[in-house]
Amino acid sequence: MPRFTDLQEKHTFMLSTPVSRLVPRMALPSIAGMMVTSAYNLADTLFVSRLGTSATGAVGVNGSIDLIIMMAGSLLATGAASYTSRLLGARQDQHAREVLSTCFFIALLLGAGVLALGFAFQDQMLYLLGANEEILPYSEQYCRYILLAAPFMATNFVLNQCLRAEGSAIYSMAGMVIGAVLNIGLDPIFIFSCGWGVAGASAATAISKLVSWCILMIPYWRGRTLLTIKLRQIRVRWKDVREVCSMGSASFFRGGLGTLAAIILNRIAVTFGTSALAAVSVSNRITMFMTSGCLGFGQGFQPVAGYSWGARRFDRVRESFRFSLAACVAGISVVAALVAIFARPLLLLFTENDAELVRIGVFSLRMQCLAMPFHGFGIIVNMLCAGIGRPVPTLLMGISRQGICFFPILPLMVKFFGVWGVASVQGAADILVMALAVPIAVRVMRDVNRREAEQKAGTGEPPVPEG
Repeated sequence: MPRFTDLQEKHTFMLSTPVSRLVPRMALPSIAGMMVTSAYNLADTLFVSRLGTSATGAVGVNGSIDLIIMMAGSLLATGAASYTSRLLGARQDQHAREVLSTCFFIALLLGAGVLALGFAFQDQMLYLLGANEEILPYSEQYCRYILLAAPFMATNFVLNQCLRAEGSAIYSMAGMVIGAVLNIGLDPIFIFSCGWGVAGASAATAISKLVSWCILMIPYWRGRTLLTIKLRQIRVRWKDVREVCSMGSASFFRGGLGTLAAIILNRIAVTFGTSALAAVSVSNRITMFMTSGCLGFGQGFQPVAGYSWGARRFDRVRESFRFSLAACVAGISVVAALVAIFARPLLLLFTENDAELVRIGVFSLRMQCLAMPFHGFGIIVNMLCAGIGRPVPTLLMGISRQGICFFPILPLMVKFFGVWGVASVQGAADILVMALAVPIAVRVMRDVNRREAEQKAGTGEPPVPEG
């Protein structure tokens, strides 16, 4: 990614670079950052698994805390990224700076709220998330440092998304990659060398999140970005609140439903034993690593769609969508096939003698691999709707995977298939998402084509940032 010295240079780059080159250039830093972040989540689980199945289950339980913190920042992060990219496309740069500053400081306050509530109700929260008496001591150790890092984690989402939105994805990647590499390096030192056990994994994660936050703030502190974060730029306008919340609500509800789905799944899985809970946790972490490539590609595509929409380059919106859809689905299909083939060796990395964990985990992982191409399709459609400012389709796509398509089939799959239903419910939900994704994609692209036709006929409206 080039470094832009002014808005005109960025405008030229975003609207004149061929889509087949622009989207990968925007996406590669995001893909690298997302995959390295997922790698350290896997590393956490891998190192902790050496402490036993109960410790592995605790990582799965405490993963819901990460999702809760994500909720605190995702509403503002996704909404701000979508809105600021369209504002920049329409050349309303000062307005974009005010939106970013306001969202950043609100996210900081939300993260502090999670920290306070988490410490006030720690044990009640952990039982709610799916811990049992066997897992609780490990979960208590793990959540302590994660909660301390909550304000930085919440604002990291805003920084990451908005750096990508202005085309500075390389800075975003640097923060994510350096933090993740640091986490992987500190894990064995804190867990084994220092003898901190599960608490060591939590401390390593918290320190890495703080370092990532500092790295992501450096370009803002040094004036290397088009947008700025300053207290004096805070502006709470109803129009901005409505736009940010309408576009960010999909991520918020997706995070909320994802958290609820994880909690319910953990609570059901633990009734089949600690090994079942650990198996679901490990397979989900491996799946998250696969999905991170799709998400990174989608996050590179989203600002291209948003910027093109704000500049009324509807031809580029359509072209970038088609290219991104084909590339994402093809790429994730190849990766999913390889993971399915080597599912058993992968699961054996996380246990030495728990055959039940391996048996359930392999089945869960292969079911999710089967659904990966459908999941990739849904991600790109979701990013398209978010990028061009379509709140209702974005919300529907956001809540479909772990909401509309997940909860109705969960009790049925548990009733008829038991632990195998628990292991395969997420893959089944991913396939069902297509019933929403296909008609939404068709409708949105018809509107893009209509607007382009009106523009060519001279009847279209002037550029506006809203969708």
